[in-house]
Amino acid sequence: MSSRKLEPFTVVSVIGVSLAVLACAIPFWMIISGSFTSETKLATTGYSFLPDFDFTAYKMIFTGPAVLNAYMASLFITFVGTALSLAVTSGLSWVIARRVPGISRPLTIYSYLPMLFSGGLVPLYLLVTQYLHLQNSYFAVILPLLVMPFLVFVQVSAFRQLPESIFESAKIDGAGELRIFFTIALPLSKPILAVVGLFYAVHYWNDWFMALLFIDDVHKFPLPLVLQNLISNISFTAMLPQLAEAATPVYQLRLALTTVAIGPILLAYPFAQRYFVKGITLGATKG
Repeated sequence: MSSRKLEPFTVVSVIGVSLAVLACAIPFWMIISGSFTSETKLATTGYSFLPDFDFTAYKMIFTGPAVLNAYMASLFITFVGTALSLAVTSGLSWVIARRVPGISRPLTIYSYLPMLFSGGLVPLYLLVTQYLHLQNSYFAVILPLLVMPFLVFVQVSAFRQLPESIFESAKIDGAGELRIFFTIALPLSKPILAVVGLFYAVHYWNDWFMALLFIDDVHKFPLPLVLQNLISNISFTAMLPQLAEAATPVYQLRLALTTVAIGPILLAYPFAQRYFVKGITLGATKG
């Protein structure tokens, strides 16, 4: 059997994808390598591919309970927020996708308007602190980010691509709308649920602004806010002449903090990888 001839487009695609992978992987490895490189070497020779396995920065990060508490806070916000967001987004998307008379259209308008207009920062702050009384609560971070209108319409498009004949058969067998949703629609929508859940998880994990607004207790700070405060304090300390003798590893500590922050959420991608491409294509088709 003669070997198949490679097309020019295939060769260009492989080269392009390989270059893109290198463009992403090399800076990422430089960050990890720099976090294990001594401050002296970083200051004199710069970044290198081979670290000298200096753990000073990591010892400073994990000294005391601050970072561990921040990890627990971020994990709680991410897991609970993603679960609630998936539940609300899926239910809202299903009702819109089913085109229920008198309900779907108002919910569509209600979901679309936040993409165009925002109530503003002051009304949001007053709502969360004065009316909901969620100051210093993790739900003050979760609830304002509970629904992303863009992801609602992505999931609506995915629901509308499901075969209508399956739903009609289920109705003939006596299944109600709620049972159809939980036993048929959701199991068939695993790819889009994985993609939407991943987007929510990344958003919750990286968010620090809501925590900055509504959380004053330093023991409840999520990881992004703790890391931002640590980096700011390190930079300020390095500028003070009287503290120069402390020799804080500023550059190494920044790289180590970055590695610590991106590690857990980076591990979430392999679990959703097999659904990712299919979920994006499902939600990208106009329904």
